[in-house]
Amino acid sequence: MRTVLYFLGFLALLVLLNMSTFTVPEHQQAIILELGKVYGDPVTKAGLHWKKPLIQDVKYFDKRILQWDGSRGEIPTEDKKFIWVDTTARWRISNALHFYRAVRYIENALFRMGPIIDGATKDTVSSFSLIESVRNSNAIFEDIKDHRKGNAHSVEGDVMDTLPDEFSRDVREVSYGREKLSEMIADRARAKLVDLGIELIDVQLRSIGYQESVESKVFQSMIAERQQIATKIRSIGKGEEAKIYGQLDLQLKKIESQAFRQAQNIRGEADAQATQIYADAFGQDPEFYSFQKNLDVYRQTLGEKGRLVLSTDNHFFKLLHGGS
Repeated sequence: MRTVLYFLGFLALLVLLNMSTFTVPEHQQAIILELGKVYGDPVTKAGLHWKKPLIQDVKYFDKRILQWDGSRGEIPTEDKKFIWVDTTARWRISNALHFYRAVRYIENALFRMGPIIDGATKDTVSSFSLIESVRNSNAIFEDIKDHRKGNAHSVEGDVMDTLPDEFSRDVREVSYGREKLSEMIADRARAKLVDLGIELIDVQLRSIGYQESVESKVFQSMIAERQQIATKIRSIGKGEEAKIYGQLDLQLKKIESQAFRQAQNIRGEADAQATQIYADAFGQDPEFYSFQKNLDVYRQTLGEKGRLVLSTDNHFFKLLHGGS
């Protein structure tokens, strides 16, 4: 009998101990409810904790980053273009006590977050032009600037040097961009969610689209704009090509001119030396010099099939008929 009483007492002690403790996992936090009312501060430290048995209960909440997916909505931009915007957000429960008092459950929190984030999205997107929501940066202009810095010592008039001025008339630069607009949406919604015990980490514009009725027209307009830019780049490239070829022709003519002048100088010096040699030969033996010159004249004039009609007593053929 005593053994049974000991066993029952030990069992009751185990039950009481189990009812007096609770465990908080790493990915959760908890609040203690005493007779339905919140007791103390939230328990955020993982491990084993104590509570009053029977009169206290424990409510668990997730500490991990959660996701909210908004519904697709139509929003007019500042330049009067209606677009479909789909947003998503990441959030977590920052204060379990405020969260429990305000919404109690995650499903209620998602329901409360919807109008707040959607309203911030509409207010932000409608305050800017469409290009601010679509593009995130001025990367094309930055690439051009980087190219100009990297080619600071290149030939003057590089085709890339003219692109910023050419593009500025056709492509608008963004002042904020899609990422900055997402941050602005998050900042607007974050202040309203603090009272709910919710920390909004970020908001992203997941997709942006046009109405089906105008989507094809917009795509055609975008294609035409890109084709216009491509044509402009090609025309600038053709002009640069013509400039390079012109400089090449100028340099080539300059080289040819210098080569011709050097060749003429060499030829003149050679002719002078030859004349000097002939003059020296004429001074030593005038008759032999005259004979050689006549043979040269015959060779250059008659050739292999040369034909001349002259009288036999012409001075030109004096060597052929023995004249002196």
